[in-house]
Amino acid sequence: MIRVEGAVALVTGGNRGIGRAFVEELLAQGAAKVYAAARDPRDVEIGTPVRLDVTDPGQVAEAASACPDVNLLINNAGYHANQRLVLTDDHQAARDEMEVNFFGVLNMTRAFAPVLGANGGGAIANVLSVAGMVPAPFMGGYSPSKAAALWLSTISRAELEPQGTQVTALIVGSVDTRMAAHVDGAKENPRDIARAGLKAVERGENVADTDWMAVDARARAARDPARYERQLAKLLNAQTLRTTK
Repeated sequence: MIRVEGAVALVTGGNRGIGRAFVEELLAQGAAKVYAAARDPRDVEIGTPVRLDVTDPGQVAEAASACPDVNLLINNAGYHANQRLVLTDDHQAARDEMEVNFFGVLNMTRAFAPVLGANGGGAIANVLSVAGMVPAPFMGGYSPSKAAALWLSTISRAELEPQGTQVTALIVGSVDTRMAAHVDGAKENPRDIARAGLKAVERGENVADTDWMAVDARARAARDPARYERQLAKLLNAQTLRTTK
């Protein structure tokens, strides 16, 4: 199992939100170095800036070459288009969400697997969502893309086990970030999510809920899946009514 203290980490989307919180928490817990990756490295205010668009294979390869000492990869970069999946005028939105949330994670995992293996195995943490555990109709293509990344986490764990690389899927609820600015209700502090996520990595957990909302949503879905699905559909319709008034 990997320890945060002394680790060399790379965080995608490390310039804001949960990504920045991971960078801050890693440094606070004694990580030796933290690469903060962003499309525009000028946006990075803490950590070692790295230019990286996870949907660009060339930039991903450059990052893997430029950061050969990484033993902890945190795939945090995400995209939520805030569009419906079927009844939408923007048919590109779901593809864009899949490109970042699934293929971006796959790109990074493929590129950094040899790096992690060369550095003793290390660990990968995929920052996912409760919307990837249970279908969330009000989150359009975001929910399917996070579900795909969840299965990717399981498959990656099996493939990379021989080289000693652990893979942890972090199930995140509602967090106080720019991506969730349109969401009503209580939201978690990003630093609390990062703290819980790093604990799960150090414990070597396969799948870990990072907050109360994630735990509660998964429990309610498990108790009565049909009822939970109806509640989510009602939430979608209620949102639609608010936006069309």
